[in-house]
Amino acid sequence: MDARDVIKRPVITERSADLMSEDKYTFDVDLKANKTQVKHAIEEIFDVTVSKVNIMNYKPKKKRMGRYEGFTRKRRKAIVKLKEGSIDIF
Repeated sequence: MDARDVIKRPVITERSADLMSEDKYTFDVDLKANKTQVKHAIEEIFDVTVSKVNIMNYKPKKKRMGRYEGFTRKRRKAIVKLKEGSIDIF
């Protein structure tokens, strides 16, 4: 898998902005990507050194619009702690 296929997009929320002060960055990643693939992809794309990767899976939520029902997509989120360097997301 290519590095650009592993990392989908950065997650920009209040919590993730607070974590940036601790050199932790949050990304949506591919559903099949593991911690090692995420680490190598971040190091290749942003030219930084990663010390730790935490991955969380989110289940789909049930949503309704009138009488029609459906589910949101399931997603996978990674929080990456950097050893050296920083990532300029904004």
